[in-house]
Amino acid sequence: MSLLPRHVTLLVLGLFAATLLAVADDSKPVGRVAPPAPGKDWPLFRGDPLSSGVAHAALPAKLDQLWKFEVKGGAFESTAAIADGIVYIGDMDGTLFALDLAKGGPPIWSQKFESGFIASPAYRNGYLYLGDIDGKCCCIDAKTGKTKWSFPADAEVDSSANFWKDNVLFASQDRNLYCVNAADGKLVWKYAIEDQIRCTPTVVGDRAFVAGCDGKLHIIDLSKGEEAGNGVPIESPTGITPAVFGDHVFFGTEANVFFSVNWKEAKVAWKVEDKSSSQGYRSSPAVTDGLVVVGSRNRSVQAFNPVTGKELWTFPTKQAVESSPVIVGNRVFIGSADGRLYALSTKDGAELWQTQCSGGFTGSPAVVDGKLVIATDRGVVYCFGAKK
Repeated sequence: MSLLPRHVTLLVLGLFAATLLAVADDSKPVGRVAPPAPGKDWPLFRGDPLSSGVAHAALPAKLDQLWKFEVKGGAFESTAAIADGIVYIGDMDGTLFALDLAKGGPPIWSQKFESGFIASPAYRNGYLYLGDIDGKCCCIDAKTGKTKWSFPADAEVDSSANFWKDNVLFASQDRNLYCVNAADGKLVWKYAIEDQIRCTPTVVGDRAFVAGCDGKLHIIDLSKGEEAGNGVPIESPTGITPAVFGDHVFFGTEANVFFSVNWKEAKVAWKVEDKSSSQGYRSSPAVTDGLVVVGSRNRSVQAFNPVTGKELWTFPTKQAVESSPVIVGNRVFIGSADGRLYALSTKDGAELWQTQCSGGFTGSPAVVDGKLVIATDRGVVYCFGAKK
């Protein structure tokens, strides 16, 4: 069963006993292990290989618009990758932009491709890995925008890339999860499920998690390129990128059911059905030890206890939310379809800040070094931070 239109150091060990605070003090992020170089890069769609949606950087208590970059007649559905002070983002018309994080435009470079981008770029070791609507995944020199190699899938690539050892992982609507060598683009293996894959593969150790349009969560043994077990039934299709914390995988489905799956036991830990709406989830969750938060197309942002599934709070929005949240310390940042960008308290969902942008949000925030970058479906890239 297919989805409706496109308008979509390894394992975290154990759970941490952090307490969520009501005040926005981002100098002490909660519920995760800090990376080796905290907060300087946002290399993947959801920030890290676990797709946690948790920032490793602080944001100022008060956010100002630092710059915006507008593409006339453009549209962005993807999320930016940020590395070494450069913002990389591709638009629906097939142009990939490299922008200076400090000042925005004009672009450092822009490169026109034959097909547009829904997927977000992934950055590693000086190269970008990015799939397009025509089904190609390209390796692109981050300094020049020139293509090093391209690998052809058989259908559209909505999946952003992730990495395992020296390989790139991405998925396609042709039903395959691909593993290709990052250096030369040669196929290592591919694994097919029974229907489309639109999510980004989430990686923990030698396992990848793929939530598919075939109504299963697939747990893939990356060393073999095979399913580890028979998959976990989730009752309906989904294109959501799963978030991992400890032994659990979190995601929502098109049937408007939100799941926690124990991936070590390959069974559902809990599920919550939102009976107030028939609209499915298109937002990928963010998770820490005390909170899993997700946007809903029923015009709300929802937060659950990651252990029990108990609803902690709900924040009503004016329009549907397909953008994915990012947790920054004790705030959650998320955009909605009407162009509002919100900051909410992780404790109780109280609104701490909002701003109105031009266009709506399908793409999600990227947070580095005191700055938040997000783009709209009217072709505008925004950067927020503290004015000097």
